[in-house]
Amino acid sequence: MAVRTVHVMISGRVQGVGYRAWTADEAVARGLSGWVRNRRDGGVEAVFSGQAATVDAMVAACSGGPPLAAVRAVDAEERELAEEGAFRVLPTV
Repeated sequence: MAVRTVHVMISGRVQGVGYRAWTADEAVARGLSGWVRNRRDGGVEAVFSGQAATVDAMVAACSGGPPLAAVRAVDAEERELAEEGAFRVLPTV
């Protein structure tokens, strides 16, 4: 199966609502590699790498997020290089 890697920007009420922890839990449960972090502009940024169908499902799930989130937009762009290793939470940029 093909590996797919996407860079995702999520906007809306996505900080202070457990969005990063939810993203990490979901990505680990799905067996994805990559990372998630808050951005100083109030958004969340993530990279997901894994089987194409699983990555697609994760990106779709980001539109909902955890119960307290109010996602306005999820913008995903393809990346050429696959992420490897455990999914991780990175510091805010």
